[in-house]
Amino acid sequence: MSILNILIADDEAPARNRMRDLLAEIENVAVVAEAKNGKEAIDLALETKPDLMLLDIRMPLMDGIEAAQHAQKLEPKPHIIFTTAFDAYAIKAFDLNAIDYLLKPIRLERLQTAINKAHALKPKQMEALKPLQKTRTHLSIHERGRVLLVPTETIIYLRAELKYVTVRTAEREYLIEESLTNLETEFGERFIRLHRNCLVARHFIAGYEKRLNQDNEQQWVALLKAIPETVAISRRQQYLIREA
Repeated sequence: MSILNILIADDEAPARNRMRDLLAEIENVAVVAEAKNGKEAIDLALETKPDLMLLDIRMPLMDGIEAAQHAQKLEPKPHIIFTTAFDAYAIKAFDLNAIDYLLKPIRLERLQTAINKAHALKPKQMEALKPLQKTRTHLSIHERGRVLLVPTETIIYLRAELKYVTVRTAEREYLIEESLTNLETEFGERFIRLHRNCLVARHFIAGYEKRLNQDNEQQWVALLKAIPETVAISRRQQYLIREA
């Protein structure tokens, strides 16, 4: 049986130590990394390429459920086992197609059973996790063989262009293959649709102004903080200016 490389993610050091001690009792496994939150787990997974991620569900900065969703863009795609002290999360874990969940305090026999499942599935590609009705704190960008995590609070606008969506921050642009409509549904409290192809973060709007467009016609645009660009406002959305 081949070695199963494992990444442990838990915000509590005693819990990580307990998991590492339990895994030391199990054959054909190796702990390749330990993380304190979901974001760190993804960063370390990019480096270590684990076969399995043991993710605590409740963690600061990024929880285990969101980390598992971002892990779907990793290559090779790791299997996921959730750990939790809260029984109510169990059904959600299985809704996400995790191969198992472990209820704390974790017993060696129960961990062994979950590890056996991971060994059995190791040669196979794991199924994509079903999305959970939860607003992400980051967008994951697949770029040149890497997965970059962009905090949603830094995103100025999301603009649909052909089959991609441009993600604009103060520093640069990224491209993702997601539906603008789905992004609007998920992030509707943070972003506002100013044009049929563009969502703008409310807290990045500095004001509104009338300018001449390329056809030398007057058009309302949104002025943005942090970047010199503006976003055109469609006639349909101009009621937002009156509300402002």
